[in-house]
Amino acid sequence: MAKARTDLRRFTGFFPMTVLCLVVLYAPLAVVAVYSFNASTSITLWGGFSLDWYRDVFSGPEAPKFRQATINSLVVAVVAGLAATLIATSAAVAMHRAGRFRGKTASFALINLPLMVPEVVTAVASLIFFTVIGFPGGIGTILLAHITFCIPFAYLPIAARLATLPDSYEQAAMDLYATPWESFRLVLLPLMVPGIMSGFLLAFIISLDDFLITNFVKGAGVETLPTAIFGAVKQGIKPNIMAISTLMLAISVVFVALSWLIGRNGKTQQ
Repeated sequence: MAKARTDLRRFTGFFPMTVLCLVVLYAPLAVVAVYSFNASTSITLWGGFSLDWYRDVFSGPEAPKFRQATINSLVVAVVAGLAATLIATSAAVAMHRAGRFRGKTASFALINLPLMVPEVVTAVASLIFFTVIGFPGGIGTILLAHITFCIPFAYLPIAARLATLPDSYEQAAMDLYATPWESFRLVLLPLMVPGIMSGFLLAFIISLDDFLITNFVKGAGVETLPTAIFGAVKQGIKPNIMAISTLMLAISVVFVALSWLIGRNGKTQQ
């Protein structure tokens, strides 16, 4: 006899606890977004609606610093996202199409290790590694650290997509005299595209938003947007920082939503 499914919404206190969690998680973000449109220089007193702080982000005295930091962040995020996606795609194909092999479980654990290890541990380990080998801090160290950290984020949607694809597609192609490379390139790879795009978008936004690892390995004189914001906040919170934070939040929401939509559409089109 099949067990009846338990509806968690019927538990006493479920609704108030849900509301409390949502308020704790999203109320600070809503406050930052609202006060980014504040006409007053105060970060607590409302002075009317204004877009002045968004203009200040692009043309104010601190605009050149934030512009260069944004360029650095975008370059690192694009390259790290592409590299992590390429590695994750290769790993997913090996894990799901190579059958059983010695060390498969260990390989899976190694791929997902950055998800399980606290980020500060990864940051400190990366810093120690680069120091030991004499690699000076800069864009290169940020890029290598981000590629390592982003691999599991790119791997998860790619592996999830590949797990839904039966190997009968490749077998049918090879029955029609396609080589293993042709069956992968012409059959399997196009079917994996939604997962690959979803993985890239997720890796891109994780890299773009990362602060902790970047702050440890960036070296002197190199800033990404999150570290530039942190440096500005140490001198006092200004309304233009709220505007930048709101823009980053909006970009993050858009990319995560795109990643989810692409992954979902890939499942429905299968």
